[in-house]
Amino acid sequence: MSIDLSDLNAFVAVARAAGFRDAARQRGSSASGLSEAVRRLESRLGVRLLNRTTRSVAPTEAGTRLLERLSPALREVEAALDVVNGFRDTPAGTLKLNVPVSAARLVLPRIVLPFLAAYPDIRLEVITEESFVDVLAAGCDAGIRYEERLEQDMIAVPIGPRIQRFAIAASPAYLDKHGRPEHPRDLLSHACLRHRFPSGVMPPWEFERDGEKVRIDPTGPLVVTAGGASDFAVDAAVAGLGILGLFEEWLRPYFESGTLEPVLEPWWERFSGPFLYYPGRRLVPTPLRAFIDFIKVSSAGT
Repeated sequence: MSIDLSDLNAFVAVARAAGFRDAARQRGSSASGLSEAVRRLESRLGVRLLNRTTRSVAPTEAGTRLLERLSPALREVEAALDVVNGFRDTPAGTLKLNVPVSAARLVLPRIVLPFLAAYPDIRLEVITEESFVDVLAAGCDAGIRYEERLEQDMIAVPIGPRIQRFAIAASPAYLDKHGRPEHPRDLLSHACLRHRFPSGVMPPWEFERDGEKVRIDPTGPLVVTAGGASDFAVDAAVAGLGILGLFEEWLRPYFESGTLEPVLEPWWERFSGPFLYYPGRRLVPTPLRAFIDFIKVSSAGT
């Protein structure tokens, strides 16, 4: 049976994206082209692979079984073809990264522009997601996460600032009205704006000064999803709704403009910066290898 590899790739893309439009947007192709490719594949195999409704697309039982077997096989094909890419003068191909919103905002901008200028034949796709994911199962080459969230079978490469701080801030108007906290426990009597991860976890606020560690779980009028709704929480803090906790780099422009004021700065928690992670059990694609080498050289020069 002769099956076109591009049709198999189209099926995998649609099944992963749970829709033709999303898959087409991710691949830079047309939804109608993907639909035709899947119909052609189903006709060749003589079995329905996707259940289609006006609102969703989901694999049938046969499609699920095929997807389970195809995903690792197609990755091996890509890796085999990528060996040839190593003989090119200039690395080429697509690099897919799965990163949290904070990394897309605070880490990648300083790296991506010079990287893409140095490697014009590489196309970068950035997918933002807050939860830790299996990058291969998500169809990505690598991810960016913090050390405590890395699996042990992953290879980790430092990327971005090596030390970061969790900052606490509020508008001057709020602090003038409600007072300025002098100790982290004072926050328990203030309106605090919190973040919750998609997993449902709402991390406590942690502080440290001169060997004293304080961990609190303040309350307040607003809880937002980490990453995607963080800008909304910042706007709420600027408007005087309460005290906010977020990455120092995220809040620095507001400190410089005076719209937000640092709170309890000597107590701010310091933590190690993020890592680029990727599976160590497969051949590293050429675009990813170029990116790894680039960030290593960039880090050495700082």
